[in-house]
Amino acid sequence: MRKLVLFMHVSLDGYASDSNGGLDWIPYNEELEKYAEEIVAEVGAPVYGRTTYRMMESYWPTMLDNPNASRHSMEHAKWVQDVKKIVISGTMDKVEWNNTMLIKDNIADEIKVLKEQPGKNLVIFGSPGAAKTLLKLGLIDEFLLTICPVVLGGGKSVFDGGGEKIRLKLLSSRTLKSGIIAARYELEK
Repeated sequence: MRKLVLFMHVSLDGYASDSNGGLDWIPYNEELEKYAEEIVAEVGAPVYGRTTYRMMESYWPTMLDNPNASRHSMEHAKWVQDVKKIVISGTMDKVEWNNTMLIKDNIADEIKVLKEQPGKNLVIFGSPGAAKTLLKLGLIDEFLLTICPVVLGGGKSVFDGGGEKIRLKLLSSRTLKSGIIAARYELEK
């Protein structure tokens, strides 16, 4: 059975974006890029919320025709163009990007069906709103968090407002030269 995994960059105080929705506080460099490539190798289908999906849809296809795209950008653009993508949104009526599935209703049932299919894991990329919904539904099996050495003091969090304690078991961790702690957790059973 496939797992639903959350892959998210978070600040030390638990925010996934700053108060303006920005991500420029993430110390993105070659080492973090290589780590992200390791994660992508585990992905059977990326899962996005509406906002992240629209960002991805407007950016990655443009890399396919960009003669200045880096090797990494071109490879990722080809991968994301072809891979089955899943969008969780109660407000969208349709998706038009190649090989994309929209889940608007019956989220828990739809995700459970996808988890039962053979293949690599379903991985939520960022998407704090969708991640919060999936977390409340008890569907997330693992958490891949890159904990960045910054305190934002506010922003958007996946873990606020749930009211329920979630106990996690650390499976692995490593520290990147930038000070990022890359940690993998599973739900404690």
